[in-house]
Amino acid sequence: MLTIDLVGAEVLHPDGLSAAPLSLSEGVIADTSVGRTVDLSGFRVLPGIVDVHGDGFERHVAPRRGAMKQMGEGLRAVEAELAANGITTGVLAQFVSWEGGLRSLEFADQVFGALKDIRGEVVTDLRPQLRIEISLIDLYADLPARVADWGVEYVVFNDHLPHDRLAEGRKPPRLTGQALKAGRNPETHFEMLLELHANVGNARDLLGPLCATLSEAGVRLGSHDDATATGRSIWAARGADIAEFPETQEAAETARDAGHHVVLGAPNLVRGGSHKGNVSALDLVTMGLCDALASDYHYPSPRRAALMLAHSGLMDLAEAWALVSSGPAAVLGLTDRGDLAPGKRADIVVLDSADRVAATIAGGRVSFMSGDIAERFVAAA
Repeated sequence: MLTIDLVGAEVLHPDGLSAAPLSLSEGVIADTSVGRTVDLSGFRVLPGIVDVHGDGFERHVAPRRGAMKQMGEGLRAVEAELAANGITTGVLAQFVSWEGGLRSLEFADQVFGALKDIRGEVVTDLRPQLRIEISLIDLYADLPARVADWGVEYVVFNDHLPHDRLAEGRKPPRLTGQALKAGRNPETHFEMLLELHANVGNARDLLGPLCATLSEAGVRLGSHDDATATGRSIWAARGADIAEFPETQEAAETARDAGHHVVLGAPNLVRGGSHKGNVSALDLVTMGLCDALASDYHYPSPRRAALMLAHSGLMDLAEAWALVSSGPAAVLGLTDRGDLAPGKRADIVVLDSADRVAATIAGGRVSFMSGDIAERFVAAA
């Protein structure tokens, strides 16, 4: 672990930028100088990014269907991308769905098993999240035991079945492609969807006891893609106090009124709107209806989104950066990170004058470093 004083840089604290040195020792922010300095003049030092939900790792663990057999190597490649984007805590959101394939129970078991195997070998704090379709009621009985075995501390529920079409007995769009990806005959796939649709009422009845069991085990619960105030309230009653990517303003307002966390997608903000036509993340941020910005499917976006908010003047840098650091840390209940106060984990990202990531340090260990800044650290060794 690094034992250094970072001097000459602008350091971001909750009350703004400071020119005071920042010291690292024993993996945490130290409250006194440690005596060995690295000159970071021309750079800015900010809290490491806490990514509360990201599924961009899929392209690393399965770049081609059936081609990737070494799951651990894929996850190491994920860590490299996270670190290069200033992410020091990364929640890997693995989906279990009727879609099968990369979103099957079997694939999830492989991902979570590999993650357990490599967590002690990587620098970035990689954490598992399970996102599951509520219609898969056959999994409910064993789910708490699976979650415990996988080491999952955060479970999110959603319902992506095309109920309107299924209620009319019509095939959903792209059904054939979905079926083939899942290794199913299209007609068999369609019959399965019809059956899941017919049983969704049973699923909703069983969710209360399931959520209670998970909550009692200390698992954090969230809902995904809430579209209505009523739907969000139902999830709140089940103990799911995190609203991930609400699709409407009313759903986000309902979560906020209940004192619950709202997580929005950073790519939505960066691109200027939802690619699915949902409510704009920028609008919700402007209304104060956001606690955390997540990478969703694009790891560079949290940094870019926070800087866009600061450059636009909508927020100052400390407020904007909190949406990717202390805000998501609070969502996850991680009180040991999120800002650069003494005693907190030494999780930092160093940006150059062009706002590119020059270095990332997680828990006092270097996870990424390149260019001129690497020369400064080497010179100080």
